[in-house]
Amino acid sequence: MEYPDIKTQALIVKMILNKRTEESLQLLSRFYNIQPPEIVVGTIKGKRKTVSAVYVGKQRRIYAINSDIFYNPLIILHEFYHHLRYRGMEHRGSEKGADNFASRFIDSYRFLKMQKNRL
Repeated sequence: MEYPDIKTQALIVKMILNKRTEESLQLLSRFYNIQPPEIVVGTIKGKRKTVSAVYVGKQRRIYAINSDIFYNPLIILHEFYHHLRYRGMEHRGSEKGADNFASRFIDSYRFLKMQKNRL
């Protein structure tokens, strides 16, 4: 899978942390040439007590249990991975794949933040 460059990855995480989640999803979607998912507060029957967020492919929607989840890069990027895999009509992707995708972006953010603090 192709990824944005390290600065763009870090920017996306920073945008989510700064409450610009929808804008970050638009940026990611442009990179991957797909429509961005919608993100809403809500739950899905059968998932209400087990997850903080879930992606529903047929609706192109990320459901978050509350609005605080909108600003959690690990969860948002994890769910975006499911959107990306679903939209690409490929295998829907595993939870491990989604975790690795999100971790890569967060690691880029931490690395560049650490580099900046050394200057």
